Amino acid sequence: MAFMRVEFFSEVLHMAVAAEVVLPQAAKVEIGINAKEARDSKHPVLWLLHGATDDHTTWARRTSIERYASKMGLAVVMPGAHLSSYSNMAHGGAFYDYITEELPSVMRQFFPLSEKWEDNFIAGNSMGGFGSLKIGINHPDRYSAIGCFSAGASTGRPLGNRGGLFDDASYRMRNVMLHGGKDLSGTLEDTYHMAEKNKNLPELPRVFHSCGADDFLVDEAHRMRDFFLSMEGNPYSYVYEEHPGVHGWEYWDTHILDFLRFLNLDIPEDTEITN
Repeated sequence: MAFMRVEFFSEVLHMAVAAEVVLPQAAKVEIGINAKEARDSKHPVLWLLHGATDDHTTWARRTSIERYASKMGLAVVMPGAHLSSYSNMAHGGAFYDYITEELPSVMRQFFPLSEKWEDNFIAGNSMGGFGSLKIGINHPDRYSAIGCFSAGASTGRPLGNRGGLFDDASYRMRNVMLHGGKDLSGTLEDTYHMAEKNKNLPELPRVFHSCGADDFLVDEAHRMRDFFLSMEGNPYSYVYEEHPGVHGWEYWDTHILDFLRFLNLDIPEDTEITN
């Protein structure tokens, strides 16, 4: 596998940005990795989003995502999005447009990443879980699977101070920066609304949802679980898993493996994907 930090200028954000990329490499011997041989053409890709207190480096620093992906021949792109909630901010950057439009275009210019629906997946933890679900549901023609970890679905309403992470003044400021303090229920920011709106489309992503039993966001995860499981016919092939754990990297490093197995990529039957 190749591991790269990519720095480039974003026309959408009008500033320099960075992403970390794991890319399959055709190597006959790679000690301790047991990598799957790289594709001849274009690689399936996981767009992996970070949480609110993290950045584009954190998935690679705190998990073994590179080692896991190597066994699957899977490329992983890990962009940065600051505290944007993966939204076009009222007072800040257009991070939703950056992640959904510009980033895939630029990365495909740089690397042999597949454009096919069945080869593209999006996932994230915490804020990245909200973001991956929002983006995947809003663009069902682009991603065949969504992984949401330790989060629920976005409602479009102003954020509450979940778990006392920040003081109330910080949350008020963040709501003004994100949406001008407006209630955006019924828009692209409202994942419940968009999931209902899109449920009869011919192609929909499958949704994998995982949360720790002692996570401070578990109630939001349960609300999302109940919503998706109440949809007739389970159109998103929604799966919910809950395991012992809290809102932390021990949980995400372990259970990102569950999502990778959920992708059902074509890997040799005797390949073990373990942590």
